[in-house]
Amino acid sequence: MTERLLEKKEGAIGWIVFNNPERRNAVSIDMWQAIPPALAKFEADPEVRVIVLTGAGDKAFVSGADISQFEKQRSSEEAVRRYDEIGEAAQASLAACGKPVIAMIRGYCLGGGLNIALLCDLRIAAEDARFGIPAAKMGLGYRASSMKKLVDAVGAPYAREIMITARQFTASEAKAIGLVHKVVPVAALEQAVREYVDLIAANAPLTMRAAKRIIAEVSNSGYDEEQCRAWVKECFESEDYAEGRRAFMEKRKPHFRGR
Repeated sequence: MTERLLEKKEGAIGWIVFNNPERRNAVSIDMWQAIPPALAKFEADPEVRVIVLTGAGDKAFVSGADISQFEKQRSSEEAVRRYDEIGEAAQASLAACGKPVIAMIRGYCLGGGLNIALLCDLRIAAEDARFGIPAAKMGLGYRASSMKKLVDAVGAPYAREIMITARQFTASEAKAIGLVHKVVPVAALEQAVREYVDLIAANAPLTMRAAKRIIAEVSNSGYDEEQCRAWVKECFESEDYAEGRRAFMEKRKPHFRGR
C-alpha cells in the first residue's frame, strides 16, 4: 500500500481516498498499484456493503494521472507498456467489483480521474465539480476501453465533444449529459452519499452483484444469456431470497446476509 491511497472501514462503508492533495490527487503509479488490493480487502469483508471513492481535500476528486512521472514512467515503449498494464489492472478491478461503488466528487475530475469515476456505479458530485478529458491538449492517446466507458455513459455525440474540445464541463452540464447521477451543494455532498449508502446497504448483496454483472453483460453485443441465467438462479437459490419473502409477508425490513 501507499500513503497516497488511504483506506478505512466505517460501518457498511469501505472508503478509498486518493491522497495526493498537493497535486490535486493526481494518480501516481503506486496509487494505481494500490487500488486492486484495497478493493479486494473490502470485497472480502461481508460487513462492507458499499465502497466509496473520494479525493483528499476540497480541490479535486482526481485531476488525472500524475504527469510529473511521465518522463520516467512513460518515456519509452517498454515503460509505457508497463504503466498501461498497471493502470489497466487497477481499472479492471474497479470494473469487476461485485459490490456497489460510489464516486463522491468534489472539484476537479479530469482525464484518468473521470475514467475512474465512470468505472463506479454511481457518481454524486458537488456543485463545484469540474469534468473533462484534456488528452487533446497533451497529444495523448486515449485507450479504447476507457473510451467505451465514456460512450456508454454519455453517448457518441457528447463523447466527441468531450474529447475534441478537451474543455471542462460544470457539474450541471455533467448531470445534463449523464456523466453524473446527482449534483448537490458542496455542504450536502457527504450527507447525500451517506443517504445512498443507507439505501444500498439495506438491499440484498447477491441481487445487486447479479444486477451489476448482467447489466455489464447485456451491454455487449451477443451477450451470454446462459451466464446471465446462472447469476439470476444464484439469487433465487439464496438465503437472502428466502429472507426477503419472509420479511415481505411479515411486513418488516429484511436482514440480508449476502448468502
